[in-house]
Amino acid sequence: MIIVESYAVIGLGNIAERHRKNLKTLFPSSKIYALSASGRQISETISFCDDVLDSIEEIIALNVKFVIVASPASLHTQHSLLLIQAGIPVLIEKPLSLCSQDALKIKEASDVFNTPVSVGYCLRYLSSSDVVKNYIQEGKIGTLFHVSVDTGQYLPDWRPNKALSETVSTKSELGGGVLFELSHEFDYLMWLLGPLKVKSAILDTSDILALDVEDSVDIILKSDKNVTINVHLDFLQRKAHRYCRFKGSQGTIEWDLINNRVFLLSPYEKELVFSDDTVNSNSMYLSMLLDFIGQIDNSINYRSNFFDAIEVVTVIEKIKSNDF
Repeated sequence: MIIVESYAVIGLGNIAERHRKNLKTLFPSSKIYALSASGRQISETISFCDDVLDSIEEIIALNVKFVIVASPASLHTQHSLLLIQAGIPVLIEKPLSLCSQDALKIKEASDVFNTPVSVGYCLRYLSSSDVVKNYIQEGKIGTLFHVSVDTGQYLPDWRPNKALSETVSTKSELGGGVLFELSHEFDYLMWLLGPLKVKSAILDTSDILALDVEDSVDIILKSDKNVTINVHLDFLQRKAHRYCRFKGSQGTIEWDLINNRVFLLSPYEKELVFSDDTVNSNSMYLSMLLDFIGQIDNSINYRSNFFDAIEVVTVIEKIKSNDF
């Protein structure tokens, strides 16, 4: 008897579709189930999907290998806890939750029921990230003293076929706003530099997009090694931009995350030390899935860090409440 493995994805948005497609790419003979985040009845055809389910209870009854929770962040805790308690591993799209209390509930359930949980911070799986991490650890630029992050993209360009007012990004109660939507930056900074402490923050809501959430933020952080970190995030830059510069006593690392390139700046030259434009942006999502499967099968997860995902929520919570 041939046993066909099955997987489920909660949510019907763009990222959920990407995950369903990637599961079909990795496991073409498997069954992929979809579930609306709101539980509504689905009449339209859902791509890369063998069947649409009506409830999480149906997912549990099917004993799927794991579930990807790609619902709005406000529903992550509700959806994840039921699955974790049933012993079904979950990969939760970022952010883990909208408050530290809910994040800790997920962590406690994972511990009590011994169920693997990971969070979808995919930039850790970008091939250039290894180069940056190794250069910092090896002291290629001497003593690190300052980091600057500059990330932004014009929000209406994110989902051009959808009205801005209808997107999760513009709804604070669903996890919208630049802090949660671009929380990848906090995650990779923790991965590279360790724990972060908030020193100051400015949150702006401009007249450019007329949103009810912050569309631009400027934050100063400190690492536990006393490195100062300036972070700028926005929904306003017309050309997508994702850069990070690591300044040390002997030189600077310049990381271009969009083009997957790393430059090393010495007192005399700017050298391209890594470039990988043959890998498309989806490769990091595939790597993330394979890493999660490794965690499930071997209890080893070398890259994703659940504790960092909890701390990202805590840091954002402090910034939003001005509690630092």
